[in-house]
This record gives sequence, structure tokens and C-alpha cells, in this order.
Amino acid sequence: MSTSDALTPLTALSPLDGRYRTKMVVLADHFSEFALMRQRVRVELAWLEAISDEPGIAEVAPFSAATRALFQEVQRDFSIADAERIKAIERTTNHDVKAVEYWLKERFESVVEVTRAAEFIHFACTSEDINNLAHGLMLVDARRDVLSPALAALVGDLRILAHDHAALPMLARTHGQAATPTTLGKEMANVVSRLDRARALFEEVGLPGKINGAVGNYNAHLAAYPAIDWESLAHRLVTKLGLEFNAYTTQIEPHDGLAELFDALARVNTILIDLDRDLWGYVSLGYFKQKLKQDEVGSSTMPHKVNPIDFENSEGNLGLANALLRHLADKLPISRWQRDLSDSTVLRNMGVALGYTLLGIVSCRSGLARLEVDPEKLAGDLEANWEVLAEPIQTVMRRYGAPNPYEQLKALTRGKSGMTRESLHAFIDGLQIPADAKARLKALTPATYIGDAAMLARRV
Repeated sequence: MSTSDALTPLTALSPLDGRYRTKMVVLADHFSEFALMRQRVRVELAWLEAISDEPGIAEVAPFSAATRALFQEVQRDFSIADAERIKAIERTTNHDVKAVEYWLKERFESVVEVTRAAEFIHFACTSEDINNLAHGLMLVDARRDVLSPALAALVGDLRILAHDHAALPMLARTHGQAATPTTLGKEMANVVSRLDRARALFEEVGLPGKINGAVGNYNAHLAAYPAIDWESLAHRLVTKLGLEFNAYTTQIEPHDGLAELFDALARVNTILIDLDRDLWGYVSLGYFKQKLKQDEVGSSTMPHKVNPIDFENSEGNLGLANALLRHLADKLPISRWQRDLSDSTVLRNMGVALGYTLLGIVSCRSGLARLEVDPEKLAGDLEANWEVLAEPIQTVMRRYGAPNPYEQLKALTRGKSGMTRESLHAFIDGLQIPADAKARLKALTPATYIGDAAMLARRV
């Protein structure tokens, strides 16, 4: 049985359009073929309107308020039927951007103001003049409307964990071994701090744009209208669209801004992968329990299991995202001479890279929502590892000049299990240090030796 003509979530080639379609719909509105067409229409009409406002182009009178409103309406109400008509034209032109130009002439054929200026649609433009601006707008809109809110929501979840458990003691594990205690909240605060910085860098990346012709020199523009300051006109259009103007390009905008954006997002994803693995480990240790769902199955053969599948799903999808993001960042700034088309097919996968990122974020949040802290497990782990107090003991000994403090504690505790409050107190009692220092050391427990962790956790 062939499924080639029946595109459904069950027959889609990509899991983003199949298994995970319901989670990806919000992003599809920004990166589908339909979305790209809509942005091309937006750019073409903005360019035509900018030309009409240029006093030196007498052949195109300034458009009336009614026509400008119609331009806005066509952009706002761009429909699947419109996109399908463009695809029908493309089957003849075999050129996607030229099909948009022809569709616009067709769409406005009853509007006299536009028909008089029909040949100024796509005037002096190469396809990349339209595409680079359309791609930039797709990314700006998706970052603002989808990715930034998703990241903010995830950071909000983590911040709540940090504050709620700011003072909950937890055994740290450096190199996987029992180490100086921390708090659960402080470990979440560490991630919040990292993500706040990485998110800011991602959100601050400016995306450049250009509309300067076949090789970036306004050749055709000046051939037709040598007296016009085309660079100023291009600058006004690009910045009005919300992008940064790039004055120096070949036929293509060199995509350095896109590479910077994708690199920045990959760094965000790397932090989230680190978080996924840590949370997976804390579930394994029993620091977190997972809320049960009555009819859910953990293993097809082991009925007792509740697997941390959300964090595993998040880790895997973020890894896929970074593989694509890093390829985009490495490949896009490279173009042979003044233009080659190897970037075109790659750019069509921006939405795939961002889709796997969004899926990773959604899965991580789903996992976080299922976690329940087990304070008794955390406390039991601390109580079983009194040797972690070797650090403060030898540090206080250093203050008071006790001989060979590190070496004494190494001999007492290194590689030995079963250290107890009593054995450590006996050692402290034999030290030649002030009585109040002994009292402070003996008042410490693994659960109270947390430094400023609680304060730091509450501060994020």
C-alpha cells in the first residue's frame, strides 16, 4: 500500500510533522512553505510601497491610504488558497520567487494604482533580496512569538524549584563521588543563571538584511535611476521591517547574523542537555520521584518501572537540534564567489532545527512537571556520608596552625566508609584548636554544611 498521497501524522516522513505534530503547530506557522510565501509577499509589497514613496521615481505615484490598507490586508489574510495559486504558477515558472511576483500582479490586477506600477513589483531585485529579508523576518517572529516565551517558561519552572527548595540540603557529587553538600535549590539556581545569560545572548542577536541587487552594488537600480540614493532607500526599508541593514554583500546577505543566532541557540540547548542528564541522574538516585499516571506504562515487560522518558526525549531532540544548528552556522556563511545555491536548500531546514529545539524544551518542562522531591532520600544520603565534613575540619585546622591538617584528614577519611558523627567528634576533641572552634565544628552536620547555598538559590 502506498502512502505517498496521504500525508497525515501517520505517514509524514519527519516526526516533527508526524508523531510530534500537535506540539509543533505553533512553529509551523513561522517556518512552513506557506509561511515563507507569506513573508515574501510582505517583503515584495514593502519594497513596492517604498518605491512609491521615493520622490525621484515619477513613474510610481505614492499609493493612497486605501491601497496601503489593502497591502496590509493581503499580508494579514494570506491564505492556503493564495499559496496554492503561487505553487500553480511556480509549476510553469519553475522559480518560486518569480511565482510570487506574478501572483501579486494577478492579485492586484483590478487595482488601478497597482496595475500602473505593476512592473515595479520586484523592481531591480534578485531573488535573494526577497529571500534574505523573508528568512530574517521568519526568525525574528519565531524567536519573539515561540522560542523566547518557551524558554522563559522553562526558566520560570526552574526558578520556582530553586526558590521552593533553596534550603533543602543535598549531597553534591563531584566526579560522581560524595562531595561537599549543596542544596537542591542552589543546583537549580545554577541552571537558571546559565540560561538567563544564554537566553539574553540569543535574544540580542541582530539579524541583518539587504536589498541591493544582483551582486550588492545597486547596478540595475542606478542604470534606471542614477540620481536616487538607493542605499538610503534600502536602509529605510530593511530597518522598517525590523532587521539590521547590511551595506556590504554579494548577491546574498552573507548569513553571519543567522550563524550567530544559531550558535547562540545551540549554546542554550547545550545547557538544557546538561540539565536533562542531571535530572535523569537525580531521578535515578531517588532524589526525585515521578508523579504516576494511572494508565501509563513504564516498561513493556517490567511493570514496576516509571522511566524518566521526558528528560531522555528532551536530550535526544536537543542533540538533533544542535547537529542541525551547528551545520547551519558552519555552512551558511560560505558561498562560492558572488553566489551559489547551496544555502537555499539548507535554509529550508531552519524550522526543523528550531522544531527539535522546541520539542526539547517542551519535553523538559513536561518532565519537570512530574517531579516530586523526596526529602527523606536526600537526608538519608547526607547522613550516610559524614566524611564530607573532612573539608571544614581541615580548613579550620589550617586557620589555627594545627600540623598537617589535610594529611591528617586524608588518613582519617580517604577511601573509608562508615564515618560517623562519633568518630569525627572524637578526632575533633583531640585537636589543639580553640574550644569555640571545636564547638562550631561539632555543631556541623552534612545537612547543615551548605555555606551560602540557600541565599544564592533565593537570589536568582
